[in-house]
Amino acid sequence: QVQLVESGGGLVQAGGSLRLSCTLSGRTFGTYTMGWFRQAPGKEREFVAAINWSAGTRYVDAVKGRFTISRDNAAKNTVYLQMSSLTTEDTAIYYCATKMGGLYGGSYDYWGQGTQVTVSS
Repeated sequence: QVQLVESGGGLVQAGGSLRLSCTLSGRTFGTYTMGWFRQAPGKEREFVAAINWSAGTRYVDAVKGRFTISRDNAAKNTVYLQMSSLTTEDTAIYYCATKMGGLYGGSYDYWGQGTQVTVSS
């Protein structure tokens, strides 16, 4: 059974930083990609960043240069989202997800429960 557990959310002032973590269990074979999404109040869920099995990455334009996605090189089952220069626009519930295959195409088939990130002005 594939499970994703996020942690690291919280309240931070604008300009501050947070690091989110996501631990994956139950998916250990084949190539897969892990991604971060977010959903702000009253808005649709949007893609934030993704990392594949060979550490290739992609980001939505709104977070480029501010957010960094990485993965644990030893275990390869933990993904991090380092968020810096946070603004109130980054306030959302952040979800971790996984899918088989690469950075582009396909559908994420397993999701975590989400972690709240609130940026105060």
